[in-house]
Amino acid sequence: MGKLKIKKADIWIDMTPMSDVMVLLLTFFMLTSTFVKNEAVKVNAPGSVSEIKVPETQVLQIIVDKSGKVFIGLDKPGYMQEMLTGFEGKFSGLSLSPLQEKNFVGLASFGVPMNKMSDVLKHEASDINNIQKDMGIPLDSINGGMSEFQCWVDAARNASFGSDMKIAIKADAATKYGVVKKMMSELQDMSENRYYLITTLKKEEAE
Repeated sequence: MGKLKIKKADIWIDMTPMSDVMVLLLTFFMLTSTFVKNEAVKVNAPGSVSEIKVPETQVLQIIVDKSGKVFIGLDKPGYMQEMLTGFEGKFSGLSLSPLQEKNFVGLASFGVPMNKMSDVLKHEASDINNIQKDMGIPLDSINGGMSEFQCWVDAARNASFGSDMKIAIKADAATKYGVVKKMMSELQDMSENRYYLITTLKKEEAE
């Protein structure tokens, strides 16, 4: 007697719900993600048990690496552009091309002496960080007046923020105290007496 052949039914799985879920997840991550730019230098901040959070907007971040070089940055490209415009207005001899300004605005942090800005900003945007990491913004005064560092801080204050601007200092744990003290003294000379210190959170040791 011959065997009965059982007809196999095709299996069909509706993938529409899975596609909907994937699109929703992708949209969620795109809307909630924060894109981090590469800073000019890497800093290992000292540890602290303080849990006070630094504001995320309208912040002028001052970075001091372990060798004492100073860099600054604002949280939005538009603010970087306005700060640059204000800084250029203080020095009639400083003039940058549209490409150089575009390279500046795209940086997360900047630290180049004024007399080298033009040469550094001529390079490809991807190469500028490698060049500027060995420079830093000078803290020495210009002709007995404001230092370049103070001029940048003043330009940032007058750009968009005004009295709403917050200052956050991120110094490496190995930075010499004298360098940080000098920088803070320059801020105090400008009546900038309130700022955040960025640290790495560590657990409080049990007694």
